[in-house]
Parts: sequence; structure tokens; C-alpha cells
Amino acid sequence: MTLMTMIMKMSEGFTRTCAIFFLTLIFSLPLGMIVALLRMSKNNIVSNVTRFIISVLRGTPLMLQLLAVTYGPLYLFGWSVSRNKLIPVVIAFAINYAAYFAEIYRGGIESMPVGQYEAAEVLGYTKSQTFIHIILPQVVKRIMPSITNEVVTLVKDTSLAFTVSYMEMFTIGKQIANSETSFTPFLVAGIFYFVFNAIVDFVMGKIEKRMDYYK
Repeated sequence: MTLMTMIMKMSEGFTRTCAIFFLTLIFSLPLGMIVALLRMSKNNIVSNVTRFIISVLRGTPLMLQLLAVTYGPLYLFGWSVSRNKLIPVVIAFAINYAAYFAEIYRGGIESMPVGQYEAAEVLGYTKSQTFIHIILPQVVKRIMPSITNEVVTLVKDTSLAFTVSYMEMFTIGKQIANSETSFTPFLVAGIFYFVFNAIVDFVMGKIEKRMDYYK
């Protein structure tokens, strides 16, 4: 197999890698905020249950969670494995990353001075208005470096989809490497991931600069 043919085959898998990446962000970022608010709830039961769930998701391997979401229904209830494995893969990724984003959000929210809440109350803002218009924009600015780090990690973690035989880029590269008895596909995959990460890092850096007006 020529190098160009190899790149073309792996580029098909790269579109699936991108699908995992973008769908995970679309679902995990807002879900993480919901989980963070539940974690900060004044109801001890809600707060402690959410804390336990976050601990489980952060304390167990993402690979294990992928296997559980994909094959768990089969082993537990006898349900057939979904033919479209993108669905369980995205569910597992979104839930896992929501737990990490939740703790990042919580840290940002709790770092805000109490005086800002008090000043907003004096000005007649409701709690929801205070959070949306005053607190949240500043929180987003503060947590952007941490969010960027997780997003960059997500690019590399997409390769874990090979554990459930989802045909993303790394899985295709691994198959080509086995059939051709060559390490070249792994080098090509590494270049793909490096370029993707460089683009993500550049975009996130631009977003951080655009938010400098919150200083």
C-alpha cells in the first residue's frame, strides 16, 4: 500500500474522529454546567449523590466506561449492541468529560468574590440574572485555560474508541499496520493528531484573547 493510499484511508477515519470530538463537546459542556450546579446544591442528598457520581466517572478509566456503555446493555438486559457505535461512544465520552468540566465550572464559580453577588442584589438583580450576566462571563474567562487543556486531551482520547471497534482514524491505522506489518500508519496517525491538536490549541488561544476585555 502506497503512502498516499494509506493517508486517504485514514482520512476517512479522521472524519469519524472529528465526529466524536465535536459531538462530545456539544453535549458535555452544557451537561457539565448542570452537573456543577447539582454538585453545588444546598440539598445535601443531591450534592452528595452528584459528588459520588463525579468521583466514579473521574476515578475509573474512560476505556472501561466505553465498554460499559457499549456492551453493558447486552450483558445486563440481553439487548443487541447498537449497529451505530458512534452513539454509545459519544454517550460515554460526553458523560466522562461532563464530570471533568463540572469540577472546572465549580472551581470557577466558587472562586468569585461574595461581594459581586451582594452588589448585584443591591442593584436589583435576581439570582439568575446575577449568575448569567455577571458571574458566568467572568467564570468562563477564568476557566478557559483549564477547558483548553481538557479539549486538547479529548483530541487524543478519541483514539480510545478503538476498544469498541469503532472505525475512527486510530482503529483504521491499527488495522493497516497489522495487515502491512508496518509502523508507518501509527506515524501518520500521530501527525494527524498533532495537527488537529495544533489547530484546536490555536482556536482556543484566539478565544482566550477575545475575552481579554474581562480583565
